Amino acid sequence: VQLQASGGGLVQPGGSLRLSCAYSGFTLDYYAIVWFRQAPGKEREGVSCISSSGGTTYYSDSVKGRFAISRDNAKNTVYLQMNSLKPEDTAVYYCATNMAGGYCHSTWSDAPRYTYWGQGTQVTVSS
Repeated sequence: VQLQASGGGLVQPGGSLRLSCAYSGFTLDYYAIVWFRQAPGKEREGVSCISSSGGTTYYSDSVKGRFAISRDNAKNTVYLQMNSLKPEDTAVYYCATNMAGGYCHSTWSDAPRYTYWGQGTQVTVSS
């Protein structure tokens, strides 16, 4: 199982970025996938979760209303559209899955639950 996050970069406050998480090695169409982020000196934070069908999504309070998660199973890719970016969104963003089911568990934002992680992509929000 391989997950590869991409799409990060430097953006000004108020700007937008779209991250991609491409998966391969196993059909992850049946499993929920989660985006996390980790800022320097901080714990890894769950950002968003999407169910296998894409029909159910969850967001942390810190990004709700600004970020949107989606997936295209035909392309084996999960996206994170990030709008109205703030300096506090600066972090390395990771995608992850535990291949334990198609639904976002009630503890979806708990990082130790996940076995498979992408390598991360840096997002820097700065003027």
